Amino acid sequence: MNKTITLAKRPIGEPSASDFAFETEATPTIKDGEILLETVYVSVDPYMRGRMSNAKSYIPPFEVGKPIEGGVVAKVTASKHPDFQSGDHVSGMLAWKQIQTSTGRGLNKVDPEAAPLSAYLGLLGMTGLTAYCGLTEIGTPQAGETLVVSGAAGAVGSVVGQIGKILGCHVVGVAGSDEKVEMLTSKFGFDAGINYKTAEDMAAAIDKTCPDGVDVYFDNVAGKVSDGVYLHMNRLGRIINCGAIAHYNETSIPMAPRVEMMLIKNSLRMQGFIVNDFTDKFPAAIQQLAQWLSEGKLALAETVVEGFDNIPQAFLDLFAGANRGKMVAKV
Repeated sequence: MNKTITLAKRPIGEPSASDFAFETEATPTIKDGEILLETVYVSVDPYMRGRMSNAKSYIPPFEVGKPIEGGVVAKVTASKHPDFQSGDHVSGMLAWKQIQTSTGRGLNKVDPEAAPLSAYLGLLGMTGLTAYCGLTEIGTPQAGETLVVSGAAGAVGSVVGQIGKILGCHVVGVAGSDEKVEMLTSKFGFDAGINYKTAEDMAAAIDKTCPDGVDVYFDNVAGKVSDGVYLHMNRLGRIINCGAIAHYNETSIPMAPRVEMMLIKNSLRMQGFIVNDFTDKFPAAIQQLAQWLSEGKLALAETVVEGFDNIPQAFLDLFAGANRGKMVAKV
């Protein structure tokens, strides 16, 4: 029998294990033009929380009673498709199933000899593309500028900070523990870090670590962290809105400082985005990320959870800040 994980019900507030259900089904067989896939790695990402709700968004919500889907690296175990052979590895948006069939549409072959398979869900996948495209296309950082990254120890944030250093920026990361802050400077080369959970005054902490102000702010968090950063944005600064995990489990619209006067006074640019806004940039971005990885300029950062049955818990752990870099489940 084949296991699958479905959305049992839509969560109210923070998700819990009861929002997921494990079901079994017959192991599928392939028809002409199809391939049989065995899941190897599964990506869990904060944006999935939005898909668990029935609100209008840039991507359709998950359906109750239907399998969850997300980024997956899988092995081809049988093929009746001319473009795929048994033993190939692929990545793409697939269901949370141990085994499934596919026509191959939307899948990309990946090379396990060129990089660890999990990297194709992180640094060489949507994580790396989000970091690279958001920072370079919206943030346009210049050497000597100051870049602040919230959620800096997470999947996207850790890559953003490393790219900022490659481009010659003074980089400050905000994270949720002293251990994570130490990792930012020792492993990823950040110039400084802030533990937002112990910082009594975020604005003062930003002032201390960013003596020349903030030119580029890559925001994965929103909330009080961002309120403190906004106060120190330099004229013509750029604010990149990538995520807002501080608010994903809110049941009402949170109120915060009004930003309009700050935007006007300093001629700031604030722009939200999703990675698919930049699909035309993907080939060049992946080439550059792969080059930096091969040159040792980028460090892989992963938290790997073992076992298909632990995929939902890996997702829930994101909201507790349990991940260091990209969170993946190894099936």
